[in-house]
Amino acid sequence: MKNQAITIFGAPLEEIDTEVPTPQGTEVLLKVTHCGVCHSDVHIHDGYFDMGGGNKLEMGRLPLPFTMGHEIQGKVAAVGPDVTTVKEGDSRVAFPWIGCGDCPVCARGDEIYCNAPRQLGCNVNGGYAEYVLVPHERYLLDYTGIPEGLAATYMCSGLTAFGALKKLGRVTKDDPILIVGLGGVGMMGVQFAKAMFGQAPLVADISQDKLDEALKNGAAEAFDASDPKVAKAIKAATGGGVQGAVDFVGAESSFALANGTLRKGGTAVVVGLFGGAFSMPIPMLPFTATSIRGSFVGTLEEAKEMLELVKGGAVEPIPVTERPLAQANQTLDDLRSGNIVGRVVLRP
Repeated sequence: MKNQAITIFGAPLEEIDTEVPTPQGTEVLLKVTHCGVCHSDVHIHDGYFDMGGGNKLEMGRLPLPFTMGHEIQGKVAAVGPDVTTVKEGDSRVAFPWIGCGDCPVCARGDEIYCNAPRQLGCNVNGGYAEYVLVPHERYLLDYTGIPEGLAATYMCSGLTAFGALKKLGRVTKDDPILIVGLGGVGMMGVQFAKAMFGQAPLVADISQDKLDEALKNGAAEAFDASDPKVAKAIKAATGGGVQGAVDFVGAESSFALANGTLRKGGTAVVVGLFGGAFSMPIPMLPFTATSIRGSFVGTLEEAKEMLELVKGGAVEPIPVTERPLAQANQTLDDLRSGNIVGRVVLRP
């Protein structure tokens, strides 16, 4: 089978040929029909995450060549002898955030936090390929009623937005919330916020095109994140600040905006991985009673809950563009330069 693989960190992906895996035990072989391209793929491809202050989290332990791609949709091509709930020809999306399955974290359903992860496209070979091996049928979810291609994006982009918004806690329709960063995940966040909280969120980004797209898709008000007075403008527009802000960029400036627009008792959730560092006076946390939370995608149960919400028609689709798998390099470059509105999915 053909793969678009990392052979040298930071160098263009190369097309390589590997053997099609044969599923054993509970394993399922999925023939990939669509695979979304996520901004975290850019960091994996670069070989590091920026930790701020010149520090880097290196990806040196990742064996090369490596096939990325964790937003995977396809058809069941073959099953292991212990598989009972899916059969050849079934259309499924793959939940990629897989743990070891044996530790206490996995036992309580939080395998996204497992210290021995087997995450498709992140720790084990993923969907920038013609086939991908999924370790158990329980990770294959029915997406009936969701358009082809779009369904793949919900396994990271959608789930990340859904999981982050859930971490804001109790939000009423009168509590303003802010979404910072309108890439594919942020655009998903706009739609999920409307469905989950019964209100249109405020949005902020440095791209006017993305702000316009968000307004077209139901955002309440848009703010230019590059304006040095943007935090004051948001506080003025909301009568003192927002109850919750989700930073889908994860840069120093985007976090400063999310945290700086909170009202007392508000919550900032950081999702993006752009990089950097921050500091603040410790007494400000009790003085303002604000919370700062990190969010890493979502659990398998949250993925099922999210898909039911989407199937019910409560979430409007974001723009999705299809490209051939051979354009994986160009797509990563377009993500780096911020030239993608919505999401791109690759088709082997």
